[in-house]
Amino acid sequence: MQHHPALVLNADFRPLSYFPLSLLPWQDAVSAVLSEKISVVAEYDVVARSPSTEIRLPSVVALRQYQPLAQRVAFTRFNVFLRDRFKCQYCGGKFAAADLTFDHVLPRCRGGVTSWENIVAACSPCNQAKDKFSAMRPVTPPREPSPHELLAAKRSFPPNHLHESWNDYLYWDVELEN
Repeated sequence: MQHHPALVLNADFRPLSYFPLSLLPWQDAVSAVLSEKISVVAEYDVVARSPSTEIRLPSVVALRQYQPLAQRVAFTRFNVFLRDRFKCQYCGGKFAAADLTFDHVLPRCRGGVTSWENIVAACSPCNQAKDKFSAMRPVTPPREPSPHELLAAKRSFPPNHLHESWNDYLYWDVELEN
């Protein structure tokens, strides 16, 4: 039963988060259902039993109270990589997060600040080459993404584990293929 997390949706039936995916361990999901904090939307074919109760494990749950989303995106290393779609902004190559660096377009030694507008994802070879050739410019000028833009980027990188009951709620507004 330990491998039966519940996908958590906001009261409007959109996921609270895509990256990381908003999941609850089955124990917390059952507890929240019993305390009426969340509603069950879909269930697994697995039950949990106590001496007096039997309950099917929830696979998708929705909050009863809407949680407003943040108005601004948090400035983190991972969100910069996500904004840049895990591509080096100098050579255009696609890399794993572990193979990217956080690069100041205008170096700090020349007055550059650590902000959305001055940081890009870069591979190590390009980052080192940029130190020698200061004329290198990013393919896409850095800027702060809107929450909507970062959400779209997060949908492009689905997690490794997706239960089939989650698909209708994770990608409900994505155009279907013929």
